[in-house]
Amino acid sequence: MEDIFFEIGIVMVIATVFAYFAKLLKQPLIPAYILTGVIIGPVFGLITNTSIIATLSEIGIAFLLFIVGLEINIRKLKNVGFIASFAGIIQITSTFAIAFIASLLLGFIALESSYIAIMIAFSSTMVVVKLLSDKKEIDTLHGKIIIGILLIQDIVAIMALTVFGTLSKFSFAVLLISVLKGLSALIVAILISKYAFPLLFAFAAKSRELLFISAISISLLYSMLFSYLGFSIAIGAFIAGISLANLPYSLEIIGRIKPLRDFFSIIFFVSLGMALLLSSFNLILKPLIALFLLVIAIKPLIVMFIISFFGYKKRISFLTSVSLAQISEFSLIVASQGVIYGHISQNIFSLVVILAITTIAITSYLLKYEHNIYSKISNYLAAFDKLSKKKESETQIEMPKKSAYEVILCGYNRIGYSIVKTLKKKGKKLLVIDIDPKIAQNLKEQKIDSIYGDISDIELLDRLDFKKAKMVISTVSTKEDNMLLINKIRKENKKIPIFVTATQIKDALELYDSGADYVVLPHLLGGEHVSLLVREFIGNISKIIAHKISHIKELKERHGLSHEHPAHETVN
Repeated sequence: MEDIFFEIGIVMVIATVFAYFAKLLKQPLIPAYILTGVIIGPVFGLITNTSIIATLSEIGIAFLLFIVGLEINIRKLKNVGFIASFAGIIQITSTFAIAFIASLLLGFIALESSYIAIMIAFSSTMVVVKLLSDKKEIDTLHGKIIIGILLIQDIVAIMALTVFGTLSKFSFAVLLISVLKGLSALIVAILISKYAFPLLFAFAAKSRELLFISAISISLLYSMLFSYLGFSIAIGAFIAGISLANLPYSLEIIGRIKPLRDFFSIIFFVSLGMALLLSSFNLILKPLIALFLLVIAIKPLIVMFIISFFGYKKRISFLTSVSLAQISEFSLIVASQGVIYGHISQNIFSLVVILAITTIAITSYLLKYEHNIYSKISNYLAAFDKLSKKKESETQIEMPKKSAYEVILCGYNRIGYSIVKTLKKKGKKLLVIDIDPKIAQNLKEQKIDSIYGDISDIELLDRLDFKKAKMVISTVSTKEDNMLLINKIRKENKKIPIFVTATQIKDALELYDSGADYVVLPHLLGGEHVSLLVREFIGNISKIIAHKISHIKELKERHGLSHEHPAHETVN
């Protein structure tokens, strides 16, 4: 028992020290945790018995995927369900085919190449969702597309684990039985989620402690069930999370379990570094370089092509693609199972571990600086916009001619919705620009002038008449986009009022310096609004009731339009 505490203590203390250095240097924390594993494992050998850490890591993956499942609200993905499904399937198929051929050319046999190809095809749900959550981008358009694609990948990963698990004793009967067991368990999970969980958790929600242990128990129960049926415990935990995701208590469950996620995520990333075998590095260097380039370059290009083909602008295509430029925790599970089954060698496992370490570490940097990277290379991505415009013409969403609008609104969903309602009542001539083609098309059907476009697109801004506009409002929270918009407007019209949005106070101050007339900070604005309500309604119960009725009516209207309030304080 003392050994367990000693080894966990070493991991946590050294990881904390490296995390402090990373934070001081303004670097992501994930590479710091991976480096911790390399230091205490292969380099200095501070922990020689890795079985304890490996066991905790496996439990950690299960808990992490449970929370990932909790954060995947299927209802929120309905607007991108079509593209997510098709893009996910096409991406997996294309990446698998290219990686399989590449692996054969690198000298691996067909079975090994199949393992390598399927592992490269997947991206990390756990890492990407965590990074998107930290950046408050889960509920953005590209965030929803990314999560939808990752969900498809996870479903295919579950199927891959099932297929590879039957190869040693392969027969169609065994495979069919395994698939039927998995589908049966999934159907049972869906039925329980729909009919039993709402009642169970309505009672459990009366006590925070009961809610917490109920969620943990469901996670462990599903893990045991799927393990008994021959699947990974991580799969069971992931299905458990999805089963609870649509409950009204899911956010509270996430908040209660988040400390567990943070603890086990450290163990998981440290274990990645510890699993590195430096002695086999020379043997796998050539395939490592080739497969690394495939994951970090070819795979994102495939995703960009697919997303652009479905009619989305190069910005959405780029942000989606860079988020998927790594391999998955499911890839590590597939690799470890492959070693157990005797399908792949320890060298291939080391190859996959190094790929995971490097690509996950690089992803954390890519997502941190993705908007800066995009602004630098956007001019070189014109080919993807041409493909997007070809699809755009099919949906008949046209670029505006030079026309005078009193108000130009950039971004419609949630914040923009209220602005449009107010401006319509006042009879103002309004143009709405939104990066979601479905929103732009829906507005056109409501007889509201709108275009599908990205405010970081110079060509689009050149087509807008800012000289005659009386106001420009941006609900887009990306600082770089708003800076570009402000600079463009001020060149044409120095007097026009410009309202923009920010999520950070320092960004708001920079936007003021750039020429914004007012910067909306939604979180601070919420507090100001409440203070005004307190001042107006205090001691007047009839006014409070009237406002409550009006608010409920608006919320129901917004709910019908899928304007859910973002989780994790996300602002769009």
